[in-house]
Amino acid sequence: MILEVQELTTLFPEFKGAAQDRITLREILTDTRKEAKQSLFIPIVGENFDAHDFIKDAIIQGAVAALWQKDKELPTAVPTDFPVFFVEDTTKGLQEVAAYYLQKVQPLVIGITGSNGKTTTKDMTASVLSRKYKTHKTSGNFNNHIGLPLTVLAMNQDTEVLVLEMGMDRAGEISVLSKLAHPTYAIITNIGESHIENLGSREGIASAKLEIMDGMPEDGTVIIDGDELLLKAVKEDKRSFSCGFESNNSMQAKVIKTSDDASEFTINEKETYKLPLAGRHNVKNASYVIALAKKSGLSADQIQEGFDHLQMSGMRYEKHMGINDSLIINDAYNASPTSMKALIEVMAQLTTKSHKVLILGDMFELGAQSRALHRSVAEAVNEKIHEVYTIGEHSEEISRAVAEKHPQITTKHFTDKNTLSHHVRAALTAETVVLIKASRGMKLEELLNDLVK
Repeated sequence: MILEVQELTTLFPEFKGAAQDRITLREILTDTRKEAKQSLFIPIVGENFDAHDFIKDAIIQGAVAALWQKDKELPTAVPTDFPVFFVEDTTKGLQEVAAYYLQKVQPLVIGITGSNGKTTTKDMTASVLSRKYKTHKTSGNFNNHIGLPLTVLAMNQDTEVLVLEMGMDRAGEISVLSKLAHPTYAIITNIGESHIENLGSREGIASAKLEIMDGMPEDGTVIIDGDELLLKAVKEDKRSFSCGFESNNSMQAKVIKTSDDASEFTINEKETYKLPLAGRHNVKNASYVIALAKKSGLSADQIQEGFDHLQMSGMRYEKHMGINDSLIINDAYNASPTSMKALIEVMAQLTTKSHKVLILGDMFELGAQSRALHRSVAEAVNEKIHEVYTIGEHSEEISRAVAEKHPQITTKHFTDKNTLSHHVRAALTAETVVLIKASRGMKLEELLNDLVK
């Protein structure tokens, strides 16, 4: 990011200090524990903190200007010539700065949402489009009302394509992000059960995901899961483009073969692609990216090259060498019934390891349907899985359901991570593969300390 302090006077007419000087801003500072030279300090106010308390630290760390909430007293220790812009709300101020910078750079904006697969699809999209364009993407989980504007403001001035992941907990949140970013292209990966506690039903989730179209221009395109009945209505919208496995989609994917590390598939029975990820769900995610890439002028060779150079975000199907040459797959970043079942199906198809173990934890924000949705995970378990271990408050329903359906499978519920990891560690062999999957709050990646070499 490169802005001049004086540019902010057009956004925020109330200011003090040298706000009209040509002082260069190179980044945004929200965390005063980090050094940030030539930065604009934006003190965010949260439920349990108020970053206005750290203005002096911000200046020490390199801030050369700041936004400031009007109802907060500005400390006398702030130098009189230090540029301060007064706003009603610093979070909204952050969003206004991001919208201004976005208009200044004017990249092609791509918004990606969905209950599952957002990050994988974002990584695929950025990898593919970077074969032709200078591309910037959301890093980590910067996909909310604070993270998305920070992502925008982190892009270089020569960015040609901006890939933004858009997450939400409640209705209305994606609408805010869409109206800030105005995506020319949007992708809705799927409609699952995540946040059903807040949204009431899958229909409510679908409605919230469709908010991604709120800021989309009239000539924009939304790429959707055409196999999803809840998106049937938008399928008729002239701005929609459907992808999926069913023949009535605008783009049909067909899986040819899968291995432990890859999937080969065709698009409209004409072009063949190879993806360095296993699973039908990843093939569908790839079809969205192919549709987008073709609309953006990329060739089939460029798309394949992008898949070949794919780098996934952390804790998404991470493979680790485990104790006694076992294989540990860490996918503990997040989980929903849909994503958990998809990965269990991938595990069942693995051929390099013969003994398959599942470690499954709680899935959050499922509300009154939590018990039934946890039990539904057992539907994906078959005789190719040998052991199922669960941990948490609600996940015991998974092991109970598996025990009822497949009594030959070893099942056990744990309440302590150390006990669980020691139990699994003692049985690891060169033929064992272990999948770790749960919602982020369970922090099951901590099990790796005992299971990985």
